[in-house]
Amino acid sequence: MNRRDFIQLTSAGAGALIVPGLTTGGRFIAAEALLDPGLDVAIKKRLADAGLSAAKARGASYADVRIGRYLNQFVTTREDKVQSIINLESFGVGVRVLVNGCWGFASLGDASTEAQVAETAEIAVAIAKANIALLAEPVQLAPQKGFGEVSYKTPFTKNLFEVPIKEKVDLLLSVNGAAMTNGANFVNSVLFMVNEQKYFASTDGSYIDQDVHRIWPTFTVTGIDRATGQFQTRNSLGTAKAMGYEYLQTAPPDRITGRPTTLFNNYYDMLDDATLAARQVKEKVKAKSVEAGKYDLVLDPSHLRLTIHESVGHATELDRVLGYEANLAGTSFATLDKWKSKTFNYGSKQVNVFADKIQPGSMGAVGWDDEGVKTKKWDLIKDGILVNYQAIRDQVHMLGETESNGCCYADSWNAVQFQRMANVSLAPGPDQLSVDELIKDVKKGIYIIGYGSYSIDQQRYNFQFGGQLFYEIKDGQLAGMLKDVAYQSNTQEFWNACVKVSDKRDYRVEGSFFDGKGQPAQLSCVSHGSATARFNGVNVINTARKV
Repeated sequence: MNRRDFIQLTSAGAGALIVPGLTTGGRFIAAEALLDPGLDVAIKKRLADAGLSAAKARGASYADVRIGRYLNQFVTTREDKVQSIINLESFGVGVRVLVNGCWGFASLGDASTEAQVAETAEIAVAIAKANIALLAEPVQLAPQKGFGEVSYKTPFTKNLFEVPIKEKVDLLLSVNGAAMTNGANFVNSVLFMVNEQKYFASTDGSYIDQDVHRIWPTFTVTGIDRATGQFQTRNSLGTAKAMGYEYLQTAPPDRITGRPTTLFNNYYDMLDDATLAARQVKEKVKAKSVEAGKYDLVLDPSHLRLTIHESVGHATELDRVLGYEANLAGTSFATLDKWKSKTFNYGSKQVNVFADKIQPGSMGAVGWDDEGVKTKKWDLIKDGILVNYQAIRDQVHMLGETESNGCCYADSWNAVQFQRMANVSLAPGPDQLSVDELIKDVKKGIYIIGYGSYSIDQQRYNFQFGGQLFYEIKDGQLAGMLKDVAYQSNTQEFWNACVKVSDKRDYRVEGSFFDGKGQPAQLSCVSHGSATARFNGVNVINTARKV
């Protein structure tokens, strides 16, 4: 094995180990073990009840028990070779308690007896009591009704782990072959597959069993101009989905302009995308370098997802707003005084942003969050005005509310659940408006597809974003590919520059496994939906390295 292959292989393995549920406590298993159904729900209930009873007996006013089993499979290939096939499992229990207004938490891996769970709960109570000496203000927990014994399962028709490894390998090698046949110099492709089996029980009277499935097919194609030594890449335009293997259907989408269609909400033709990527990366190498200046930007949902995530998603997390969270990715400019004014223009009247945990196929879609709150949808920005935040049970009283938004999450049984980003999406425009109609009256603009490098400050305000593909727009027509493009703005200026959003026919949901937050850091899964949108007069820079 040469050095380059070794780095690629070890990088894939390292990436696998930071997927949600595997920050610690994961073990390698045989592929067949991924189909093991795990503990019966009746056994989980007995284990949870042991923890709840022990916590109450030691003085907890509230307690919850989370029993988690996390299954993961990663298939990694490069050109005509399989580089790694990794199967992982992590299992354990986490107990959170509230004693005299103070939180305590403890966890144990491979907890299989009632006595073990009870002891873990007792440790959590002891930690809470020890923490009381440092408590500045008692926790105020929003009331929550118990739901009894309920369950949720990601809708799918083809279990990810029932598909033979050979079928997955054959798909990825076919993807690589299609890219190489069409002119790529290098290509690597990966399938990430995750199953979270989560059981939640609380002293409120909830016993919630959830079975969540997620998949992410992705690749990177590289093209080199041998004459100049320059190279360009194009990443997959597929996205992560809360679906089964049926997401990887092969049916040719309509790509007259090279942009993905709304069919990507229902399937992803990975082979077709790789073929197109190889052709586009050759064009990208020879593309004209952009001339810096002001442009009208037409942003595809595959690109806009990251801008939404960084400038709205993180900025409207209440713990960031309050300064409680600053370790990873900073605080927020969208402070309470702006919300209280009821007049703060986060964006133009075309900007309507909502949060939700129920959107079908989205990465954050579950039935209940990790503190037993029924998930829902709610507005963050309405007609350009900041109207709400993302908040959980011990935060909502700060907003004068009594009901959590249902966006609490922990990435493993051994991690404390805390406020995490819901799916945050830009609503499509109300009037019928196609992408071609959006482009046709742009005199000087750039159409951007896919997300690339980015930078944003610690208040989620000043930023710079790149992309995968850039097309010049001249007098309402696409006029060839550009490269070296990035745009700069600040959050308020950018969203106030939004003049038009395409209608629901163009609305797509784009997802990610890797939303980081907290210290110790946790990862969560999140999606962002939008239709193609237009932003006028945005500053574009040339990112080419000057020698």
